[in-house]
Amino acid sequence: MSTGVVSISYQTLVSLPSSLETCIEEAFGSHPQALGIILVKDLPPVYPIYRERLLKLAYNFAHLDEDVREKYVDPGSIYSYGWSHGKEIMNGRPDTLKGSYYANPIVDVPDVNPAVKAAYRPIYGDNVWPDKNETSIEGFEEAFKNLGRFVFDVGCQLAGACQPFVSKYLTDASLSVPELISPQAAKARLLHYFPPSENSPTTEDEPIDSWCGFHKDHSLLTGLCSAIFLREEAGMDPTTVPPPSPTSGLYIRTRGGDLTKVSIPPDCLAFQTGEALELVTAGKLRATPHCVRVGQTQGGANISRETFALFMQPDTHQRISESDTFGSFSKKVLEEHYEEARVI
Repeated sequence: MSTGVVSISYQTLVSLPSSLETCIEEAFGSHPQALGIILVKDLPPVYPIYRERLLKLAYNFAHLDEDVREKYVDPGSIYSYGWSHGKEIMNGRPDTLKGSYYANPIVDVPDVNPAVKAAYRPIYGDNVWPDKNETSIEGFEEAFKNLGRFVFDVGCQLAGACQPFVSKYLTDASLSVPELISPQAAKARLLHYFPPSENSPTTEDEPIDSWCGFHKDHSLLTGLCSAIFLREEAGMDPTTVPPPSPTSGLYIRTRGGDLTKVSIPPDCLAFQTGEALELVTAGKLRATPHCVRVGQTQGGANISRETFALFMQPDTHQRISESDTFGSFSKKVLEEHYEEARVI
């Protein structure tokens, strides 16, 4: 099943956010058809330039020699900064289907108490950037920050527009969604989904979450770019191609439990709700369950998927439920997905 996603204009978001409450409720509310995701369209013309530049660099980074990629791995942060591949546990096993590059695009060195920083390195670690002259990924840091800061700024505008709607459900009336979002705790994830193995092309009966298992983000809001698909050509630059199958892409479960394929147009940003928002509203505004499907492919298709997500989060001391701060909740999430987190 595929259904339309609520969309709002960036111009309206900036100039008249109070007029968007009905649209936001339709997208993020608790009625059965709500998807928990909203599109922002009519973005400034710089956005598609930022998006294409960084997503193609995701492909280039994933194709660096392994010893080069390993220079930018940060085990001390539980692989929450720099390059990560095969460390995250999804569907009960190490996830080798995608590689990720993590960084805070807003601040390189979070300005927090040293003891707090040491206790929460996966949230307040220092960024790890590739050498500026690393072949084939020149400009990586600048491109990552350009896109990340753009998405963060739009997300902050959206958070402000959400406040009149969300305030009706907050367990603590003194809280404000824009004020909950901390630049110090922002985290972006640049993703490269490796092509399916040539020896085991996907078939019609593949699992719906064959490229990325069903999960919820633990952020307040997550900003998402439309993915690009690249075909690898021997000895040539990759070619931008359509998805490998009409069934390829992002899937969401509605509040009513229906499975829905969601398409994000290339010139739009999407924002979806995370578990921190669910917790600060005592479950009244639920996080969005989602996954990614490869779709049926022919052997030798050799098509990868590149995308970018920005997690907008509170600081670790922020209480988000009776039993948890965001810091304690995040540790529980990490323990579910990383063996290394269970021993710190």
